[in-house]
Amino acid sequence: MPKTAPAPETDFEQSRDYVQSLARGLSVLRAFSHDNPQMNLSQVAELTDLSRAAARRLLLTLQHLGYIRAEGRALFLSPKVLELGYSYLGSLNLTDLTQPIVEDLSRQLNESCSLAVLDVSDIVYVVRVPVRRIMTVSLGVGARLPAFCASLGRVLLGQLAPRELKTWLAELKPEKFTAHTQVQKEKIRAAVEQARTQGYGYVEQELELGLCSLAVPVCDPQGRIMAALNVSTPYRPQVAEYARKELLPALQKTAVLIERSIHSSRLPGKR
Repeated sequence: MPKTAPAPETDFEQSRDYVQSLARGLSVLRAFSHDNPQMNLSQVAELTDLSRAAARRLLLTLQHLGYIRAEGRALFLSPKVLELGYSYLGSLNLTDLTQPIVEDLSRQLNESCSLAVLDVSDIVYVVRVPVRRIMTVSLGVGARLPAFCASLGRVLLGQLAPRELKTWLAELKPEKFTAHTQVQKEKIRAAVEQARTQGYGYVEQELELGLCSLAVPVCDPQGRIMAALNVSTPYRPQVAEYARKELLPALQKTAVLIERSIHSSRLPGKR
């Protein structure tokens, strides 16, 4: 007996299994974008083709759950939305997928290399290839560090829209780990913007004395940052110039390899 073709989406939307409220809630979240980082109720209702009353109920629910923030009539996504993206990245099994690529980079540079994702206020390591012991704490897959003073974090925070970054910084309670740690929020914001503009983040002895690191973004096919790749190196004179001239090109090439690997793993028929 021939298989029945999958029902068109419009047919499924008429079935008892279709949860319209869930679909509408997701449409509200998707309405916010780089072009529309901040909206009011009327704008959300118009973009989602919902009535003002329906849009209002959904926005209030999402606000209660922590995914939407409001300042007067202005509505915008909160950093908690990042948790949804982190769940997606976890489903990719990034560690197995990218470990060999990061190991190759580490051998090439003879430096410690890592891949991490952003989880609200922390970076979370999904790959860690240490070459030498630079940090006093031992880091492995699943380890967390504060995003605000790490090169990986500065790059990953670049995925936030200006309003989201403002909210993220408002909730941040920066801790001074060394005399070099930047704790002034305006300067942290400027460092994130600089990393976004120049395409890489560089941190020198902010997290720990003697530790410098350089990071670049790993993006999805639409150009959105989904992870960051970094290399750590000991502090020494002219280390910043060495990092940019010697480490950055290899880091950028490896990020492209990781992007291709992740993309190909999500193609139809791939597992």
